[in-house]
Amino acid sequence: MRPTSRLLSPWLTIRVQFVLAALFVVAGISKIADPPGFAHEVHNYRLLPGGAVNALALWLPWLEVVTGLALFLGRARRAAATILGILLVVFIGALSINLARRHPVDCGCFGTSKVTRTEAQRLDEMKLAIARDVGMLLLVGQVLAAGRAESRRGV
Repeated sequence: MRPTSRLLSPWLTIRVQFVLAALFVVAGISKIADPPGFAHEVHNYRLLPGGAVNALALWLPWLEVVTGLALFLGRARRAAATILGILLVVFIGALSINLARRHPVDCGCFGTSKVTRTEAQRLDEMKLAIARDVGMLLLVGQVLAAGRAESRRGV
């Protein structure tokens, strides 16, 4: 079996789908549980006008949960993976902009943080969050590539 075949195997793809789905569902639920806290985290990024912050804080977690569930159930897998990929690119971009500004923000990915950290610690955590999101983006790429390979094979 060629390395490419292993990377695109249904066995691996299903597991990758479950991991991505679980991460996004858990992240979304934690945000749904605390809309004001998540709105505060979004506001701290200083990337959106005030009126958009609350709207985003209300609908983004639901988009993460619904899309994660769709991926978990294998429904509209390509669309779900594409949406998650777009979200990850946006998250990476938002964190990167603030990192470049040297403006430490808490990711807000899995809810709000109650732990007090120094500016340097928060900047380091942002770098780790970017690396994690890039890793998840690679997983999204695996799901999309496997879907294209299945389409070519007629599966």
